[in-house]
Amino acid sequence: MADSSFDIVSKVERQEVDNALNQAAKELSQRYDFKGTGASISWSGDKILMEANSEERVKAVLDVFETKLVKRQISLKALDAGEPQLSGKEYKIFASIQEGISQENAKKVAKIIRDEGPKGVKAQVQGEELRVSSKSRDDLQAVQQLLKGKDLDFAIQFVNYR
Repeated sequence: MADSSFDIVSKVERQEVDNALNQAAKELSQRYDFKGTGASISWSGDKILMEANSEERVKAVLDVFETKLVKRQISLKALDAGEPQLSGKEYKIFASIQEGISQENAKKVAKIIRDEGPKGVKAQVQGEELRVSSKSRDDLQAVQQLLKGKDLDFAIQFVNYR
């Protein structure tokens, strides 16, 4: 019998992020506490730009956006938001969406699987993803539970389960 396998990836649905951003922009335009503060959120190339006239307001814009991301089942670990910066009279926060598993992070996950996972499970790095294979499907499910229980500093999903 052939080995069963699955891939560990870190991907974010761009359309879902766009929907969350549009919902946040709509909420900012309607909420009373954001009236007259110049609060806005928009795409700036591949980054997300949040602006307001005070540091607290721009942090509140970020909080509204994070709430919308959570409602759309997008992990906040995928959001990399910078610190508020003063630009003229406006405060700005640039945020980006992290995708792909870096080589260092892939090696960390492979080490966790090797050290704490069931015996006979193999993990190999393939570009920006990690292929995990084993003869036993139960072992693969045990690896998934192990990784879900770990507090990794990046978002992961399990795909191509065969």
